[in-house]
Amino acid sequence: MWGALTSSSSATPPPDTVSAEENQNEGSKLRTFISILRKFIGVSDLASVRFSLPSQLLEPTPNLEYWNYLDSPNAFVAIGTADDPVDRMLEVLRFWFTKDLKYAKGKPCKPYNSCLGEFFRCNWETQDDAPRIDTRALRARDSAPGSSASSTKSAKLAVPNGLGSGARGASSVSVSQSVTNPTKPVRVSYLTEQTSHHPPVSAFYISCPEKGLHAKGFDQITAKFTGTSIKVMPGEHNLGIFITVERRDHETYQLTHPAAHLGGILRGALSVTVGDMAYITCPETKLKAILQYYDDGWLGRTTNKVEGIIFQYDPENDNKQRIADVPEDDILVRLGGAWKEKIVFTLGPKPLNSHPPEAQTTIIDIAPLTVAPKVLPPAEQQLPNESLTLWGEVTKAILSKQYSQATSVKQELEEAQREKARERERKGETWKPVFFEQAIDKAGKPSLTEKGREVLNRAQKGEWSLEGIVP
Repeated sequence: MWGALTSSSSATPPPDTVSAEENQNEGSKLRTFISILRKFIGVSDLASVRFSLPSQLLEPTPNLEYWNYLDSPNAFVAIGTADDPVDRMLEVLRFWFTKDLKYAKGKPCKPYNSCLGEFFRCNWETQDDAPRIDTRALRARDSAPGSSASSTKSAKLAVPNGLGSGARGASSVSVSQSVTNPTKPVRVSYLTEQTSHHPPVSAFYISCPEKGLHAKGFDQITAKFTGTSIKVMPGEHNLGIFITVERRDHETYQLTHPAAHLGGILRGALSVTVGDMAYITCPETKLKAILQYYDDGWLGRTTNKVEGIIFQYDPENDNKQRIADVPEDDILVRLGGAWKEKIVFTLGPKPLNSHPPEAQTTIIDIAPLTVAPKVLPPAEQQLPNESLTLWGEVTKAILSKQYSQATSVKQELEEAQREKARERERKGETWKPVFFEQAIDKAGKPSLTEKGREVLNRAQKGEWSLEGIVP
């Protein structure tokens, strides 16, 4: 959700590999960035201002290309595998913790602002290799003689079928790094379009017919500069990610985004922290997850800690907003850890730390993971308003460090957008998206047009031509 203000697809190099010149350049960039931000102290919504940064401060990546949630597509395609509803909620949570690898492992910076009508499409080819989640087997393991969860002795326990082996006898259901050339590829297709300019909103749709999965939503943020950090929150049209598991009677999960902070501005070391609540609800299974993020610990040190629970809730009376609001007897699973490192879960209402290490199952280990590569349309089959083509000359200039040229081309694009808006106003025309039915939606669920469905159908076949869809 934070991509419009924080983006970099590559991890920051270790300090000993960064030259003095690079350090100086980064420091100079940061000072320029701060001087610009100071002008916006007190502005209620920094995102709506859509100020134009100098090209040397931009990540050479279009916002629509960067802002997606499939950093680990193998975690997404595993959703809906389990027969047990609690296990399926855990599959959704595993995906949730992988969707922001770019923020856990990359350095914060700024991509290009999206233009109205700009769109981006791609595929991921992934392996269906995520370990199966089976809490019944875990319960059987923990209740076996000599393996009581209340025991503090370290013992190697039998690992249930489908679960990977972890340290100290504990089990793991963490996904592995997405393979480059999967032996049995599962194809996930993605389409996103900038559907509104005021406010800036984009719609997205993720399709995986082979697994009977799709996800959709609107991306919109509001942001405020406090003087020491930028607080980024979901906008009014951003109600989260809606994942539908078609093979499970179309049960749908709503995953809401927490607020985040881009901090470290005064220290000169930018980083993303989260200190808010996130919720995942499934009305069909009557299961809800509450996640509480903590951004600072003792003496202001960043902890990146998150704790959470899964419990039974009433969709008609959803009044439990904090972990403390939930009666202990209603808690089915507890989770905890650092969202940039490793998160574990335990079964039942007892505090997570009361379980010995061998009774704590790793749901995600971020350390070995990196952002999965996309399969992109060939350049000759992209339209002029497709992200990679639209911003191609700007990207080329930035990568060659011709910043004046990049700024000039960027300004030409921005002025062309303003002229198109003026022309529509003169003609009394209302902008309509091409691939989505609505520019915004109070329910937060965009619907594809016939053209949007055809784009995704062709992408699923590995066909990138838009002939007969868009003039």
